[in-house]
Amino acid sequence: MKLDQSGLEILDEDECRALLARAEIGRIVFTHQALPAIQPVNFALSGGDIVIRTSRRARLAAAAADTVVAFEIDEFDVRARAGWSVVAVGRARHVTDPAEAAALEALPLQSWAPGEREHFIRIRPELLTGRRLGAPADR
Repeated sequence: MKLDQSGLEILDEDECRALLARAEIGRIVFTHQALPAIQPVNFALSGGDIVIRTSRRARLAAAAADTVVAFEIDEFDVRARAGWSVVAVGRARHVTDPAEAAALEALPLQSWAPGEREHFIRIRPELLTGRRLGAPADR
């Protein structure tokens, strides 16, 4: 087990990808009006890319046009003082090809938010990192 300077376990890329594959909710970090913004989103994976479904009028859709974003998932057990976090950094792009959008329609990607979500955004992770914190007794 490899630890970082803080004593957290460093997750390898394969484990980060496995955790991404089992999560349904994440947080996307983007720039909105020159300020950082964070928004929880439902997502699915397609070919290793993170896929988000949103409205064309959403601030996320406007901000995620060929820009670098961060995407984070995590899970924590407060009582056990344990958990993990995975962060993907990459370029977000709008899906404009009708055939690609039709293929993404088949993903198990259902938004919890009300309203129409007809637009897809793809994020190709260029940097994928993760950390795990175990209960103090586990060390």
